[in-house]
Order: sequence, then C-alpha cells, then structure tokens
Amino acid sequence: MLRVSAKTTATDIDIQGIGGDSRGADQGIEFGAQLMQFAESVATRDAQALRSTREALLRAAGPQVLVDAAGVAANFQRMVRIADSIGIPYDDTGSSLGRQVREELNLTEFASAQNTFGT
Repeated sequence: MLRVSAKTTATDIDIQGIGGDSRGADQGIEFGAQLMQFAESVATRDAQALRSTREALLRAAGPQVLVDAAGVAANFQRMVRIADSIGIPYDDTGSSLGRQVREELNLTEFASAQNTFGT
C-alpha cells in the first residue's frame, strides 16, 4: 500500500523503512523514523518500548499525529484479528507483487513466515 501510495503522489520512498531501517523510514515520510519505531513497538507488544516511542513521536510530531498513528495501528490489529479468526486470507500471497515485496524486505526471516502461504 505504501509503494502504491508513493507512486500515486510521486513521493520518493525507501521501502526498507518498513523492515526497520530508520534512514529508509525517513525518506519521503514526515516523522517516518518515529512512526516506524512506534509501529514496531505496537507490533512487538513491548510496553517499555511503546512508552518511549510514543513519547518520541509526540515530541517530534505532536498530539494529532500520535493519535492518528495509534488509530491506524489499532485498526490494523483489528482487521488482522478478524480475518484470522474467521479464516479469511488477507491477500494473494502467490501474486508476483507479494513475492517481490517479501523478497525486497526479506520477510521470510520472521518465524511467522512459516505460516504464510507462498513463502
């Protein structure tokens, strides 16, 4: 989604930012590094990291960006849980775009990749 959005708006981004590269996250995305670190702390459920990344995002971007980021993170958590609980695949894991993104971001390194079709 980020790649398509960036192409639509003619924004130069570094897709590696999704995989934890802070320099990549900052390219073309305002507060990109702070947003990436906040998202990582939400995903890993690390309470201490969440406190510090939330404060860093608040200092850098302000309360509105923090609230929006928390809302987006909560929505993604909700969508994934609903899809998982009722057995809906969330994307076409066999598509060429899906394979390309998994390869570029080295997503097969994650333990959960063994549960994903097409890896």
